[in-house]
Amino acid sequence: MTIYQHFRPEEKDFIDQVHAWRNDVENTYAPKLTDFLDPREQKIVSMIIGQNMPIKFGFSGGAEEAERKRAIIYPDYFEVEQDDFQLALLEIDYSRKFITIEHPQVLGSVMSMGLARGKFGDILIKEGRIQLIVCEEMKDYVRLQLDSIGKAKVQLKEEDWDNVLQTEENWTETSTTLSSLRLDAVIAGIYNISRQKAQLFITQGLTKVNFSPVEQVAFICEEGDVLSVRGQGRSILKVIEGKTKKDKWRVVIGKIK
Repeated sequence: MTIYQHFRPEEKDFIDQVHAWRNDVENTYAPKLTDFLDPREQKIVSMIIGQNMPIKFGFSGGAEEAERKRAIIYPDYFEVEQDDFQLALLEIDYSRKFITIEHPQVLGSVMSMGLARGKFGDILIKEGRIQLIVCEEMKDYVRLQLDSIGKAKVQLKEEDWDNVLQTEENWTETSTTLSSLRLDAVIAGIYNISRQKAQLFITQGLTKVNFSPVEQVAFICEEGDVLSVRGQGRSILKVIEGKTKKDKWRVVIGKIK
């Protein structure tokens, strides 16, 4: 049995990367800082590094409830401080009185700069204010290159971490049971819709798992998966607790209000 059997086939490259990071730390006895990871990738890091006691790990995404985080993998002598995560907080300045900018527009504009998704973390929006969390080494590039979002002209300035926005996304956590961990059953259970309707959302390309479109109704969900359905909101499969006596899966779901 290999470790790959515990994960999805498409996760093999990332698993190999985590092993390489761990080996690097073991061989150099120096910490390794990663790019931003999504919750599923954070789960994989926890599972792999957690098996090796002399090598430890930590996560930070800057904001208290950050979804995307950088990881530090480090030898046990090393004491991690927040500065070691090398994060920068950029505030996006624009004509808030006349223009409304939403999360998808910010994400699209940043991605269109050619910036890899791993180089920036959460986009925080509250009462018209917008902040972007980026890798420290990318902050000057982003400030120079991002001069518009949609039709709005923007300017970016670095902000102190004491002024980081508390996101308006309010997550609620609930325990429930699911008939299966297939994507159609999970979507139906989370959003309280019929399985047939869930299958339509999936086959029509309206469903994402870990920020990537998935159109296979039989796709098996795993602990840590972030799910989104257009028009229905976003959720996370936080914990898979096991099966009930009636052969249903007992799970803990996080969902945006």
